[in-house]
Amino acid sequence: MTDLKLTLGCWDYDRVSALIDGRVRPAGIDLTFLNMIVEETFFRMLRHHEFDVSELSMSSYVVSLFKKDRPFVAIPVFPSRFFRHSCIYVNADAEIHTPKDLIGKRVGTPEFQMTAPVWIRGILDEHYGVPVDSVTYVTGGEESPNRDEKLKLELPDNIRLERIGANQTLAQMLASGEINALHTARKPSTFDGVRVKRLFPDFVPVEQAYWRDTGIFPIMHVIAIRREVYEANRWIAMNLFQAFKAAQKLTYDGLRETAALKGMLPWFNAHVEDTLVTMGDDFWPYGVAANRKTLQTFLRYHHQCGLSPRVLDVDEMFAPETLEEFVI
Repeated sequence: MTDLKLTLGCWDYDRVSALIDGRVRPAGIDLTFLNMIVEETFFRMLRHHEFDVSELSMSSYVVSLFKKDRPFVAIPVFPSRFFRHSCIYVNADAEIHTPKDLIGKRVGTPEFQMTAPVWIRGILDEHYGVPVDSVTYVTGGEESPNRDEKLKLELPDNIRLERIGANQTLAQMLASGEINALHTARKPSTFDGVRVKRLFPDFVPVEQAYWRDTGIFPIMHVIAIRREVYEANRWIAMNLFQAFKAAQKLTYDGLRETAALKGMLPWFNAHVEDTLVTMGDDFWPYGVAANRKTLQTFLRYHHQCGLSPRVLDVDEMFAPETLEEFVI
């Protein structure tokens, strides 16, 4: 029997490297790995549905579930997670010293529906008393002009959204003071710690405290399958899920090697040990059960931002075959 040929658009994370080099092969699937930065992957999948399987922004995926054609089906694999307190940048002259100082300000965000800013807005609202609708959001390219939302949005009236000019970028506007703050996934090129600063300069203990208080390690991306590919071959959802988990296990095993540095950071092993002590052995879990609270929180934030018309149920997000696993 010939394996089903599928393309996978994804960045070359350590947790998928075994899928790239063939140490792990999804049963019954001949997988062609297409390595791209995340912005390109998302753009090509969301706009043109170019890949059979793709890493996808979790927010964009949730938005797509409310479209008439519902073009994608996800599996509970999360290739990107990120604590986002470090990703709130402020202009030094804007007099923003605490989160509540953001109220009433002009805040840039490359796309309103980006996953990272959804988490940032939700965390600021729930944990710091900064309501989602208490600022004016300014959207556009962070480093290059003319970035648009990848998906058409229908936002409620209480969300104030403005577009920047055709020749403007958010990074430069933050440095010049045309916007007061920036919620983003990438550190802006104008960040210098003087003119452009982080709202939480010493962000690691802040994010560690957030983890201890909530048990949430924010999920950024999911793995999505084009719906017509999934419907024609429903078995691929579980086979891909199992393969991603097997590839991740090899990465977990490598992190625990101490004879030599698996990564290039000088204190790599110390960082691994600290993470295991703080967050436990499976600090980057796949599957629904271990992530239900994190997913519920994100879906609540997503609705709060006006990006989804109702709070989606977690089980509605994923291929039903992946909601439970076979045990003997």
